Amino acid sequence: MSSIELTPSQKKILEALINLHRETESAVKGEAIAKEVDRNPGTIRNQMQSLKALQLVEGVPGPKGGYKPTGTAFDALELQEMDQAADVPFQHNGEAIEGANVQEIDLTSVHHPELCRAEIRMQGSISDFHEGDSIVVGPTPLSKLRIDGTLDGKDDTNNSLILTIDEMRAPADGETPAK
Repeated sequence: MSSIELTPSQKKILEALINLHRETESAVKGEAIAKEVDRNPGTIRNQMQSLKALQLVEGVPGPKGGYKPTGTAFDALELQEMDQAADVPFQHNGEAIEGANVQEIDLTSVHHPELCRAEIRMQGSISDFHEGDSIVVGPTPLSKLRIDGTLDGKDDTNNSLILTIDEMRAPADGETPAK
């Protein structure tokens, strides 16, 4: 299968469509996508035509209609993501999880030292993770950030694990720490 080159705009729209579709499991209205990516519905309709031509999106007619991502859409984004994303090592209760696809790490409440949290957005099922589990994420490809934490909760709509951070470290680039 040849790689599909998406423009940053198409990629953003397709990601929004996939995320909205995951939440509702039904066709997504152009207006909802427009709101999500902060563009006007006309722009979305035009982009959808090109995404349909690439067979990444199907139109669903009727009052409950809208757009649905095709199987190819997931592959295309996966290919795009994989071109850019390196594997982030991930450990669950001390065991390395092969192919755990960490999509995003959000640090929340960093201003509160006792309650530092991280939200780890995953691809794939998070049903095997339970509160109190020990999680290690990283080192990440660029910043070499490594987060050790305890699973505090799950956000099923975003497919994320919410961690209480026990330790977080990133080596400085060839720097010696200031005395």
